[in-house]
Amino acid sequence: MSFIVAIDGPAGSGKGSITKLVAEKLNLECIDTGAMYRCVTLEMINKNIQINELDKIKNLLNDIDIKLEDENQKVLLNGEDVTQKIRSIEVTKKVSQVSAIKEVRIKLVDLQRKMAKDKNIIMEGRDITTVVFPKADVKIYLDADVEERARRRFKQNQEKNIESTYEEVLSDMKKRDKNDKNKEFGALKVAEDAILLDSTNLTIKQTTKEIIRIIKRKQKEEKIDKKVYEETKNTPFKKFKLFLTKKVVYYGFYKIVYRIKKVNEKNIPDEGAYIICANHVNMLDALAVVCSCKRKVRFICKESMFKNKALGWALKLADTIPLNREKNDIESMKRSLKALKNGDILGVFPEGTRKGMEKNLKAKSGAAFFSLKTGTKVIPLGIQGSFKPFTKVKLVFGEPLDFSEYYGKEKDKEALEKVTNIIMDNIVMLTNRDK
Repeated sequence: MSFIVAIDGPAGSGKGSITKLVAEKLNLECIDTGAMYRCVTLEMINKNIQINELDKIKNLLNDIDIKLEDENQKVLLNGEDVTQKIRSIEVTKKVSQVSAIKEVRIKLVDLQRKMAKDKNIIMEGRDITTVVFPKADVKIYLDADVEERARRRFKQNQEKNIESTYEEVLSDMKKRDKNDKNKEFGALKVAEDAILLDSTNLTIKQTTKEIIRIIKRKQKEEKIDKKVYEETKNTPFKKFKLFLTKKVVYYGFYKIVYRIKKVNEKNIPDEGAYIICANHVNMLDALAVVCSCKRKVRFICKESMFKNKALGWALKLADTIPLNREKNDIESMKRSLKALKNGDILGVFPEGTRKGMEKNLKAKSGAAFFSLKTGTKVIPLGIQGSFKPFTKVKLVFGEPLDFSEYYGKEKDKEALEKVTNIIMDNIVMLTNRDK
């Protein structure tokens, strides 16, 4: 498992220097993609290859060997240390044009991805957040005013004894910005989900500190998310804890506070996979079903609920399946299908949110999908009551619904809608039954 930090930005924004500092402080491997494009540019200059000589460029790419030594920050081109040479004015003037060549980008993007495989890395460039790693864990676009960037680059040139004037550097930078932003391949642009950080009035130390803060916050979030999706083994002790917890919560809480009553629980068979679909009236209703049912019910629950320590413990104990609503949660779907395959009971709220019917929200088709995909019957459940303390709550279980005529049609929108409507009609009927 890798952790990838991607930083994009224009020339002179400070991303090269800052990336190295962040890598050192957070123990990330630093990959300087700009240096890689400079190596190709330097090799073209060495071999007197022009921008329009595509066949020669392709041959060069087949033979070129670029290595970035993380420990001493050396750049090796075909075994030669070119760390200083690739920063020359001649290379700087041509690198933007070279990096716009489709074949060059394809070759180096492939190499960059290979370098990052199964590693914790930080990578900077022009299209890292948009092309190379569009699903990076952290995306940052580091920017600064062009005048400030030119001043920084001019100062670097002076420190490296590279002859230039501020006006020349500024002019070249403006041209490069225009070229980078209008490339056909790998254009410089801000990714939609990137964090924009303007370093114009920030020192390197301040910018580094802010990027480290962003990365650490994301690492903390991922650590929590990883814990949410961790599955615990069904040991005898865990089963005993679940049994005891259900009894204590049911008789010590739900029976006393909500005078809970089960109607037709016999409609839940003693074994086999089933999907229980209920109306969602309160945040306490899922737990009420879990603690009341004679069989173990594994509800699908939004992953943010797991982040509460006490509630997360209970959800884990009941093998509740986390769901991230903000993305296409493939992991949640796999676990749900696996649960049904193992003969478990899956709990689903088709409304998707509390009091969805009252809000006139369209029911979700997830339960219908699982039923048609796995050939599983659906048990409708009507939850009656408001869950106000010391009022009565009834759980009314309907007979299992057989959708065998639609099995295998989980990709048919019309079939999914029909099954979902039937499920919801039964839930509504049960919520109004014998009130």
